[in-house]
Amino acid sequence: MLTEVDKKLIRLLQDDLPVTSRPFAVLAEQVGLTEEEVIARTKEYQEKGYMRRFGVALRHREVGFTANGMGCWDVPEERAEEVGKIMATFREASHCYQRPRFEGWPYSHFTMIHGESREECEAVAKRISEATGITNYRLLFSTEELKKTSMRYFMEE
Repeated sequence: MLTEVDKKLIRLLQDDLPVTSRPFAVLAEQVGLTEEEVIARTKEYQEKGYMRRFGVALRHREVGFTANGMGCWDVPEERAEEVGKIMATFREASHCYQRPRFEGWPYSHFTMIHGESREECEAVAKRISEATGITNYRLLFSTEELKKTSMRYFMEE
């Protein structure tokens, strides 16, 4: 059962963390807990499945990456985990996912590649291809960013 303090903390965790060396201490002060309690509850929320993940949302255009492409990769099933781990090591790839294949769409792995130009993204995709041995891939470029938000829970009325 979630308490009102839990709901308040979850509301805060849905927003950007304070830019400070101890962001959980700032949140703790706002909800009346200790920093250690906030960290423990955050871990508990993940363990219980209340929070699926805790991550960073890169606002790539704000940090200078004006091009980004979704790498779509045709990875043999028996190499799925091995190849995914290699792809995830590339710092230019902010996301790396495996998804089901669909009829007419042979791709199973997807990487979001960020760069300062289309050519830079293409060069990164080529390096990923060389590192993994996967040569059947496509790079789809974004034309416009339409949404950069997540689900919101326990909204204040």
